Amino acid sequence: MAFNKMFVMVPVMLAARKLDSEDPDVVYWLRVAYACVQVVVIAIVGFTYIQAQGAASKASNKTIYVPPPPQPLADPNAKKRYTEVSFGAHVISQSRSLLGSTLFGICLTTGLHWYKGMVMGLAIQSIMAPLNLLENALVKALILGKGIRQEDKIFEEKEAGDLTEDDEVVDEGGNVVVRSGTAGGKALTDSKGKKTFEDVLLDTWDEGTKADIAPLLAEINKKNCNYQVKESGWTPLMILSGLGAKGTGKAIQDVIALGGNPAIVDMEGWNAMHWAAFHGSVEAAKVLRDEGKLYQVKDKEGKTAIEFARAEKNNDVVKVLEELEVSTESKTSDEGIRKRKEAKKMK
Repeated sequence: MAFNKMFVMVPVMLAARKLDSEDPDVVYWLRVAYACVQVVVIAIVGFTYIQAQGAASKASNKTIYVPPPPQPLADPNAKKRYTEVSFGAHVISQSRSLLGSTLFGICLTTGLHWYKGMVMGLAIQSIMAPLNLLENALVKALILGKGIRQEDKIFEEKEAGDLTEDDEVVDEGGNVVVRSGTAGGKALTDSKGKKTFEDVLLDTWDEGTKADIAPLLAEINKKNCNYQVKESGWTPLMILSGLGAKGTGKAIQDVIALGGNPAIVDMEGWNAMHWAAFHGSVEAAKVLRDEGKLYQVKDKEGKTAIEFARAEKNNDVVKVLEELEVSTESKTSDEGIRKRKEAKKMK
């Protein structure tokens, strides 16, 4: 059973009310105690924040389902609500919340003491601040556990296969996500029974070269044109670039016009050009060649798009990329000659 800090907080509040706020010695030692405690708290919070950022950058985008924080008077028989979020994003969110709430609490308590002469807050926070800190999942994992590791389920989260029929799932905006199908492999839809945007993306990809991209294009807008699938980091442009279905070239142009960024990379470090090269989509490669130097970007294994095209024997894509390389090298050479000529004239 989890420790209930109310058993400590109530006696501390009662004792703090009996302190003589007019006694300079009492005020002095309360200030000393509060300052010492908060220095330690800030150091721990700062360390936790740095460690959390590092852990989040190394974590996968695997989706987890996080329960709400425990409430003292909550109904034990009520349906438990889980928030659907990626592990890395939740770690970052919790670390920022911890840092923000800590600094806000210090400013509030100090301000009330400075301007109103209140000493009760100094006494309470000198004792409760460390207890509050140890309730935080990130701090607890770093100090009492083995660090911020996804396999330890430090947020008491569930994975998709752990959810039961009695569990309610909401997205980060608080919108209910209705689950259908069998336990452990449930398809997720929104509260109206409509497929989520991620499902539309993945379903389109599953259909391969025979895919009808119209339903996907109808769902894409300025807000979600750079959406990334939680577990893989795939974007609409990546899927369209690797699909090879009819009309993908025009579709890619339309998504880019909405603000789609073909330079975004997935969990493997692939951008849209990597996808086109690996899957042999000539139409996509021709469109993407005008979108910066995508073909020069290396993935996490240090490979460029043309290397994948050659390895997969997608010769038509290789030809497009080789022509692009020659064109870029020629343009760079011409610019260099022009600059040298201009410099010579200035002499």
